[in-house]
Amino acid sequence: MDASPSPAAPPSAGPAPVPGHQGLPPVFPPAPVPASRLRRIATPAAVLAVVVGAFGYVGSVDPNEPGHYPVCPLLRFTGIYCPGCGGLRSAHAFAHGDIAAALGSNALAVIGYAAFAVLWVLWAVRAASGRPLRFEPKPVHWWGIGAVLLIFTVVRNLPFGSTLAP
Repeated sequence: MDASPSPAAPPSAGPAPVPGHQGLPPVFPPAPVPASRLRRIATPAAVLAVVVGAFGYVGSVDPNEPGHYPVCPLLRFTGIYCPGCGGLRSAHAFAHGDIAAALGSNALAVIGYAAFAVLWVLWAVRAASGRPLRFEPKPVHWWGIGAVLLIFTVVRNLPFGSTLAP
């Protein structure tokens, strides 16, 4: 019995080249198989199902009754309404079709619901037709959203903006 190591096989450089092609990749690779329409809209449909489920839960478990949801930490420790304060009450009213109460609880959240609905419809239509949704906000857009949230927070905590407080 010989204890010497056996010579190692040379590493493989990939699949064997096709005779006459010198190992080059094909000029025209095979076209990708298009996904079915049902498969393309599966992700938007799943997102919608999660959102509808969340609204269904908030619609059935009343946030106006204490003990069902945690208290906003910023409101609890400082007494200042954050941009999300009243969002659950707004979602509860929205789920019950009471748009006026939803706006009274958190107007910015209702605008967010509308923005989500528009973006979701755009996403679903583009997915059904096989086109990707190109939503690439620039830094100025993110700064604008941050400024709107900051202004909304400041105004709803001032005496003249008490109509925006939940």
